[in-house]
Amino acid sequence: MFTGIIEELGEVVSIEEFGDSSRIRLRGPVVRAGARHGDSIAVNGVCLTVLDSNDELDAQSDEFSADVMKETLVRSSLGSLGAGSRVNLERAMALGARLGGHLVQGHVDATGELLSREPGELDAEGGLRWEVLRFSLPQSIARYLVDKGSITVDGISLTVVEAGADSFSVSLIPATLALTTLGAKQLGEPVNLEVDVLAKYVERLLAAGTVPGSGQVAP
Repeated sequence: MFTGIIEELGEVVSIEEFGDSSRIRLRGPVVRAGARHGDSIAVNGVCLTVLDSNDELDAQSDEFSADVMKETLVRSSLGSLGAGSRVNLERAMALGARLGGHLVQGHVDATGELLSREPGELDAEGGLRWEVLRFSLPQSIARYLVDKGSITVDGISLTVVEAGADSFSVSLIPATLALTTLGAKQLGEPVNLEVDVLAKYVERLLAAGTVPGSGQVAP
């Protein structure tokens, strides 16, 4: 599990393709610190497993490798990355740590694309105080979004400003623009989307008629 609070902006070092799968090598000294074989690290919101042996990890300090299977390449935007691409990185959350964002699984539900950027007001020094970004919203997950609810965009825990039928908007503060990939995201570029898992569980329970007061009788 993750929180959607990005720890650092990392970089793709290389990508090695193996038919319908890939091996990706990434540079990220913050998330790499203390990482061991088998640990989970979210890359643009996709939970990946550290592949390197502990001896290999001990021999260098700021890089790690992970395998990306066909399902992940189909479901996410990781297939569009190349050497030099910047990525959002976050280590798995530790029990007892503060939950600064919301519960994020690192399981991408769908991809969208950036539709527009609307700059907000400026501060006294002329710096941008906030910016509104709008993303396309696939029909398959549109029902899970509500105004002021949570969504994960490229691994970033964000609050939905407006949830439309086929798009949604978020408002980003300067820290998010500066410390994540969304600050430089161009119109038309893809993003990974993960909806709040609680909404999916509630839907499943209601459909099964197992929630008291739902008006349905459990089988």
